[in-house]
Amino acid sequence: MPINDIRIVLVEPNHPVNIGAVARAMKTMALSDLALVRPVDFPSHLADRRSMGAKDLLDKARVFESLEEAIGDCRLVIGSSARERSFPHSILEPRECAAQLVGEAADGEPAALIFGPERTGLANRELDQCTFQVRIPANEAFSSLNLGAAVQLLCYEIFMASRTPEEALASIPKEKPSLQIEMEHFYDHLERALDARGYLEGEMREVTLSKLRRLFNRGRPHSGELKLLHTMLKMIHNESE
Repeated sequence: MPINDIRIVLVEPNHPVNIGAVARAMKTMALSDLALVRPVDFPSHLADRRSMGAKDLLDKARVFESLEEAIGDCRLVIGSSARERSFPHSILEPRECAAQLVGEAADGEPAALIFGPERTGLANRELDQCTFQVRIPANEAFSSLNLGAAVQLLCYEIFMASRTPEEALASIPKEKPSLQIEMEHFYDHLERALDARGYLEGEMREVTLSKLRRLFNRGRPHSGELKLLHTMLKMIHNESE
């Protein structure tokens, strides 16, 4: 099963050496779609040198100004993070993550696996744009993997999942979930409608929006369901006008 449509996204990578290590990790596991969001230093000869034969991936890597742009055409987005969150996402094991990605990329549509900056990892606002979170099991006393190692482990699981396509295909939803860009339009509409009703007033605004995002991300509404939700929001908004 081809896995060319699984996109590895690095958000604000600080060190070009790590970008090169990621490219090498990807190529050893037959992945080729690398996206970078606001890299500190790229292109770089340090990245080229560290890629050790995977410079072709760096040459065709795409650079984006925002995470929204990097994943807008994806229906499935999984964020890699080891940190506990106050409001946890649906957590996948690496093998489950790989099966989801391979299964949903099987029909030629992109799916994304996101990694945060080396020092801080993904911020809550970035994880809120993900369908699921994947966590790599590790020593609780020393659980922080470097970026290249984390990418290598998850790319290995993706490669292995591609060799057992029947298991990966079983994870495909019966109806295609909405694209990430469609979900972002819905979240914008939701925020406007709730603002119109005064629901988001007060210091809990951002927490409430985050919880709602995670609720709908978990539900993965398809286009017909999203259309229904937009219609409901229009009625809520109009009632306040």
